[in-house]
Amino acid sequence: MYIGASAFGARAAAGNSIADIETLVQYAHKFRSKVYVTLNTLLTDDQLPAAQKLIHQIYHAEADALIIQDMGILQLDIPAISLHASTQTDNRTVEKVRFLEQSGFSRVVLARELNLKQISEIASQTNVELEAFVHGALCVSYSGQCYISEASCGRSANRGECAQYCRLPYNLFDANGNILLKNKHLLSMKDLDLSESLTELIQAGIRSFKIEGRLKDENYVKNITAFYRKKLDSFLDGNSKYKKASTGKTIFFFEPNPAKSFRRGATDYFLHGRHAGIFQSETPKSIGELIGKVMLVDQRYFEVENGSNLTNGDGLCYFDKQDELIGFRLNKIELSPESKFSTKGTKIKCYPSIMPRLQTGTLLYRNHDQAFEKIMNGKTAERKVNIDLSFTETEHGFAIDIVDEDGIYSRFESISEKQMAQNKEVVESNIRRQLSKLGDSIYQIQNLQINLQAPWFFPATKLNEWRREAIDQLEAARKLDYKTQPREKPEMAHFPKKRLSYLANVTNKMAETFYRNHGVTEIEQGFKVKAQEGVPLMFTKHCIKYESGWCPKEGYKSPLNEPLYLKNNDQMFELTFDCKLCEMRISKKTTKILEF
Repeated sequence: MYIGASAFGARAAAGNSIADIETLVQYAHKFRSKVYVTLNTLLTDDQLPAAQKLIHQIYHAEADALIIQDMGILQLDIPAISLHASTQTDNRTVEKVRFLEQSGFSRVVLARELNLKQISEIASQTNVELEAFVHGALCVSYSGQCYISEASCGRSANRGECAQYCRLPYNLFDANGNILLKNKHLLSMKDLDLSESLTELIQAGIRSFKIEGRLKDENYVKNITAFYRKKLDSFLDGNSKYKKASTGKTIFFFEPNPAKSFRRGATDYFLHGRHAGIFQSETPKSIGELIGKVMLVDQRYFEVENGSNLTNGDGLCYFDKQDELIGFRLNKIELSPESKFSTKGTKIKCYPSIMPRLQTGTLLYRNHDQAFEKIMNGKTAERKVNIDLSFTETEHGFAIDIVDEDGIYSRFESISEKQMAQNKEVVESNIRRQLSKLGDSIYQIQNLQINLQAPWFFPATKLNEWRREAIDQLEAARKLDYKTQPREKPEMAHFPKKRLSYLANVTNKMAETFYRNHGVTEIEQGFKVKAQEGVPLMFTKHCIKYESGWCPKEGYKSPLNEPLYLKNNDQMFELTFDCKLCEMRISKKTTKILEF
């Protein structure tokens, strides 16, 4: 799992104290789960001392790794904590990933835009662990290569302050000022969902899956992680070649369903190649799951087909004639009388808190499931580590031996007087009952053996005391056994390029020194330090021409009057298209130049 620190994380509004991180680490390590701390923003020279101090604190909190973007960190005096290369370092090629591996990174988070073939090529030519995003919000730009927020309002995406210009509505103009598309969210991607491709990703070489969780609530985390945990467990049950990185078995008390959590539709993005339908032009908001069609509208209620799973308090939404998403809450539902005798489907009468301006035929979506949220607000899961326990007699007392599913062994011994039991028949059942009371601990007994030379008497209080002490000893043994992975020793590596533009995001002297030490001879300052004029502010694999059916490579022959422009209020951006690379680039323009 990953978590942001108190500063320098790519989610500026989601920091966590060192104390909170330490608490999480101590709990996660009980299950052999690893905790990675994000320190993945670009740093300025005056921030380097504070970053160095924070890294030492994270290390002493026993976090398993740092996820970083700024190469200047490698020049600091930092402890031997393992390093992961953030997706913000723009990891798209074999050469880049190999360089990061040689520089001492133990894991590289790949760009979201890669397809399976590209992932396989990187995996086959490198030895570093590879991680891939599988679920959640998508940035339309290659990560680390977006400067549109910085240039437009001074909020840097590379420093955790993105203003999300990609989620705004735009008008699309041609060079003559003709509107080609009006008030559409042309840069707003659907949410990533690769849940049906986990096996393909594993076979391609991915060893860690990442779920985006930017400012998501607790129920979102519960639902989505449970969904992927069940998917992975199903895969592992049939593949002895692989094993999970953590320990323990999780049992869920609900059926996870991603459609019931925040999502802007779903896409596999470019994993299986380029295809249309990866963006959501109508809204950047969560639509939810399709419920049915409005069949009748009255003054106080409306009827919807096939809405039998609706409940009081549900939140519904629909698109009006202007393609605006309108939401409302249901106060009460009831079955339409004629539905009781109909064989053509169920109609539900819905009484909203405020009657929306619905029309017959409108499609309704549910983006808040009251019954599901009620379940999620309770206990939704339980995770237990299996142990084998044996209770044996010793020369001077008794012992409890425990071996857990990770093979960790502990032994508790007690010197004790031995007294024959009056009721010999219940001795063994009494021992089993008391030793099995593991309560809220993380353990459950898989096998319990009892080896006594005689039916001795054991007070329940004594057995409970021994059980607690035996479990405490096992806890101590597990903690002592856990070791964090030290940072990989770097090799002599040469960066794939001799010249770095602003796209390399060099914002401090330490980063400059790092690249010069690795063979780079020319280095431009990063956009945060020196904002270049007239350069592309966003690089995307998403292409508006392709999505609109205007791609010349796909056979569209009517030439557009280019360049094309996006406009939102007083913000104007020029679009250019590199058809050889299948990329779109966005640059800043002013309304003084173009009065559309």
